[in-house]
Amino acid sequence: MGSARWPSSCLSLLLGLSVLIVGCAAARPPAADVPWSPFPEVHEADAIFTGHRFQDGMVLPEVRIHYATLGTPRRDASGAVTNAVLMLHWTGASGEVLRGKPFQDALFAPGRPLDATKYFLIFPDSVGHGRSSKPSDGARMKFPAYGYGDMVALQHQLVTGTLGISRLHAIVGLSMGGMNAWLWSELYPEAVEGVMPIVSLPTRIAGRNLLWRRFVSRQIREDPEWRNGDYTAPPRGWREAFPVVRMMLDGVPHLQATLPDAPAADAFIASAMAQAEGMDANDILYSLESSRDYDPEAGLGAIQARVFALNFSDDEFNPVSLRTLEALMPRVKHGRFVVQAGDARSFGHFTQAHPELWAEQVAAFLAFLEGE
Repeated sequence: MGSARWPSSCLSLLLGLSVLIVGCAAARPPAADVPWSPFPEVHEADAIFTGHRFQDGMVLPEVRIHYATLGTPRRDASGAVTNAVLMLHWTGASGEVLRGKPFQDALFAPGRPLDATKYFLIFPDSVGHGRSSKPSDGARMKFPAYGYGDMVALQHQLVTGTLGISRLHAIVGLSMGGMNAWLWSELYPEAVEGVMPIVSLPTRIAGRNLLWRRFVSRQIREDPEWRNGDYTAPPRGWREAFPVVRMMLDGVPHLQATLPDAPAADAFIASAMAQAEGMDANDILYSLESSRDYDPEAGLGAIQARVFALNFSDDEFNPVSLRTLEALMPRVKHGRFVVQAGDARSFGHFTQAHPELWAEQVAAFLAFLEGE
């Protein structure tokens, strides 16, 4: 099936951090008034991979990947799991963010698109994030310089080795998780039926998206307080860079409506700098620079999975004016995409953290996956 752009009357940052989701997601009501029943119990565990070699050649005696599951695996006559969905988070966040109330209400509650009574949902913390192995565990700048390829390889080991699932029904990835989903569809074409990359593009990071990453990296690395990663307090360069990240995360119409004067802008900056205090600069540096190996463009024609890409018109990380999806999606054999319109009520790139605004697109993806 060729690419098609689906218009929508409704309404990654690649640095949407978990502390942000609490404040931003609370700004909107739950997605829908759906009947509530208790979720199946969430199971959390750590997968330990010994002697793991990273792409940079470094070997760690142990790599820990923390993960959670929600729901119950369903199996076919051969015993293979048929209802597994991998949920992949954005840069600086964790799988726990995707299990928060906004996502529960909009996606996982009974009757919602990824109803946890029907699907077996898997929420890993990607390497360098959450409760998985990361620089701030103690290695600091001696931690392997992981890339997106390393993230996806460890996710694949978790799914196939630890959980014993040979083929995922779907992957839903947000921002960095969306880019991971693109890589999954190319690196492990037999291992997934369909992928839904949200606020991500199937090409190398360049232009504005590259500039802000380099700016933040330089602000950290060139700050004397950073001390080559051996700082004792959040470096000033990181704290002063984060308001720029916050600005890029948000939508232009939303900022225009919510920051009408200098006091409002100053309050925005102060809030962002306060949030930066609670983040580890080395973890952030590693996570931003891990995108260096991302470039799926050449392999788009070989993708076997059904792909349903979702972006937002007010996303400043992935500007729609570049028409990247229009140019590249025709190469995907079974691909569709939506550019959902943003307005003063949406949040640009960070609309990803408001699933009530795009849950209907997940339902459309699942229908597309079933051939409807």
